[in-house]
Amino acid sequence: MDETLRIAREVACEAAAAAGKLAKEHFDRDKEVMAKGNQGDLVTAIDHLAEKEILNRLQERFPEHRIRSEESGWSGAESDWLWLVDPLDGTNNYAIGLPAYGVSLTLIYRGEPRLGVIYDSHLENLYVAEQGKGALCNGLPIRVKASAAAGRMTLGWIQGHDVGKGGQATSLKHHLDAGSKRVLSLWAPTLLWSMLARGDLDGIVLYNSEGEDLYSGLLLAKEAGAAVVDFDGRPFEGMNPEPYIVACPPDRLESLLSMVRAGLGG
Repeated sequence: MDETLRIAREVACEAAAAAGKLAKEHFDRDKEVMAKGNQGDLVTAIDHLAEKEILNRLQERFPEHRIRSEESGWSGAESDWLWLVDPLDGTNNYAIGLPAYGVSLTLIYRGEPRLGVIYDSHLENLYVAEQGKGALCNGLPIRVKASAAAGRMTLGWIQGHDVGKGGQATSLKHHLDAGSKRVLSLWAPTLLWSMLARGDLDGIVLYNSEGEDLYSGLLLAKEAGAAVVDFDGRPFEGMNPEPYIVACPPDRLESLLSMVRAGLGG
């Protein structure tokens, strides 16, 4: 397994950087933008080009691994190894000219994230996390930082496409808005996870948002020292198709959990 992870780390870093640089090269050009689904989501031609760049590399080097990718779905036979690929996280930002978009690759072994690679395409920052080996940005270690007082926290908010507006999610977000300095909804979840891991966010609240962009960020946050739990305060491990997550520096966990529970009416 160690040798597989060593090679996977090298290939994933190269693939993520190549896809991210391709997207950045096309950022200021006219983009072919198409509707995706019925929730107002978008896809561009660059999503597909970046995905092809990544999949070609993964399939050539790991033909025995299974892949689940944002645009093309599942490929490969059943395997203990699963790659999750989001070739352009933040497509909506990219389509409107907002330079907040990235690439996410995660390697899962028997349901457990083992390797996460995130490339902040516009800033050309490469984040890497391997289970038990810490978190890096451009080869340098990163750690979460002790948080500000509760009322001064800057939080990230991640919400699933199918959650919709109104209801419990909206009530919770309004409660977080009222009780913190600022709540960011960035439309590029991996960049929020990167901000938490390097100490620029005080926490993240995720409401039922599972997809190809989730587990690289979770692993990065954990390896950077964040506490990652569900809304009941239980450690979040493995994979979950309907995740509800609080992540933050350990010293802030109880207060942020209390805010979340109050926002849920608990």
